Amino acid sequence: MKRIFRPLYLSLAFALALASCGTQQMVSTPVENIDNLPLKTTPVAEKDLQRWSHLDLVKDTLPGMSVDKAYSELLKGKKGKKVIVGIVDSGVDINHEDLKTVIWTNPKEIAGNGIDDDKNGYIDDIHGWNFLGNAVHEQLEMTRIVKKGPGTPEYDKAKEELEEELKGIQPQKQQLDFIVNAEKALVGYFKKNDFTLEEVKAIPATETSLSQAKAIFTQVLSNSTKADFDKQIEEFKDYIYGQVNYNLNVDFDGRKIVGDNPDDLKDTKYGNNNVVGPEPKEAKHGTHVAGIVAQVRGNNKGGDGVTNNAQIMALRAVPNGDEYDKDIALAIRYAADNGAKVINGSFGKYYSQHKEWVMDAIKYAESKDVLVVIAAGNESYDLDVTNKYPNDTYDGSPEYANNVLIIGALSPTYGTKMVASFSNYGKNNVDIYAPGDKIYATTPLNTYEYLQGTSMASPNVAGVATLIRSYYPSLTAVQVKQIIMESGTPLKNTVTIGEDKHKANFADASKSGRIVNAYNALVLAAKMAKK
Repeated sequence: MKRIFRPLYLSLAFALALASCGTQQMVSTPVENIDNLPLKTTPVAEKDLQRWSHLDLVKDTLPGMSVDKAYSELLKGKKGKKVIVGIVDSGVDINHEDLKTVIWTNPKEIAGNGIDDDKNGYIDDIHGWNFLGNAVHEQLEMTRIVKKGPGTPEYDKAKEELEEELKGIQPQKQQLDFIVNAEKALVGYFKKNDFTLEEVKAIPATETSLSQAKAIFTQVLSNSTKADFDKQIEEFKDYIYGQVNYNLNVDFDGRKIVGDNPDDLKDTKYGNNNVVGPEPKEAKHGTHVAGIVAQVRGNNKGGDGVTNNAQIMALRAVPNGDEYDKDIALAIRYAADNGAKVINGSFGKYYSQHKEWVMDAIKYAESKDVLVVIAAGNESYDLDVTNKYPNDTYDGSPEYANNVLIIGALSPTYGTKMVASFSNYGKNNVDIYAPGDKIYATTPLNTYEYLQGTSMASPNVAGVATLIRSYYPSLTAVQVKQIIMESGTPLKNTVTIGEDKHKANFADASKSGRIVNAYNALVLAAKMAKK
């Protein structure tokens, strides 16, 4: 996809540079009073921000999922069973200090013997499978359609949109090139990369060739350190140059290195068992998603996962670009066939050449009692109007499966800005909301970061689903979906949503009109399990 993880906002400094260029009750406060809670006006403390998604709306005035409350009041002293969670994503750093103890290991496979011991079609699939092989970058689906030429379904629409995207990205590329060249000039002048504001200001006026570079970096370094700027410029370069060189480039072939035919679902002998991928930093998205679900709780490293009983099955199928339907379909089937009970899909796109392959895989997962949790997307679209792939319904048709949850994103503020500014929404085609903005979790090479996107909201819900399946294993995937939908906290406050930032009642922004609540979900699960 236009990866659901992407730079959604820039710091002030970088923006300036660009401008220059008991019997538990399900809700402890009556529902009718929740909308009258006082808004939190003081800044959120760092320790709270790192785990705001686990906090409680009533106690903390943040729209979290009441995870900490669930552990302290419902789960203390209880031991659940392990639940395998399939993470279909960009790869997972399985050696991360906060994840390595929660990674699934295939009990039927002998590592390194070059034999498909369990005869599942994948050799040495110890921790999952890498359906991308050594590929990293990819085109968007619309770019692939345009590359195939006239006569391809949706060609005219894709061509028009591609031309608009290319036109829109050029000014940003020009601004970026300008800043990069300015930095290069200063690095050449100072003979070092880590110059300071004082040094920039001290450049004599006689150095006329550096006047623009001096002006830009006087502004930048007045609001940021050089180290912070370096980090942001690298992220922005990755995004802009990635769009120009790969995502929107009809001449780029990211699939050649994989060696399969992505339009042939029966061509399955491809990929490898390196679930991190060829470049660990490119597994950032998947590693973060895995951490939200399952990073070790209470070890004073990074943040805490939602669940303490997950086993992460890593399924690398999402490149830096749009995923192929074939890879997603096969990854879902792999997870369903190898014991996963929850699958997280923090990916998506707005064109699909083989959507039926993914639909069939989701229905197959339903037959295997697997819950599939999917991010709603980050374009502020109304999914009742715009198809986003995958989903459990298209063009207003009835849902084709009952095991899918589509998740919108919340920000760490209660009030009109509660729905994350980027989140897609839909009265019929988004099921429920969960925290997805400023989420702190694992990133490759033993690091931790705040990231944002419905990509982060989806694994929060997958984590809650895993909690339910861990402590109440008799419940089915369909029941778990029902529990999450019905036990969420219902809200009716006015929120801002959509590309035009219009006001709407939160109850109309999703099918349930609710935000996920782990505490309530476990209470309802206990009742349902007794029936």
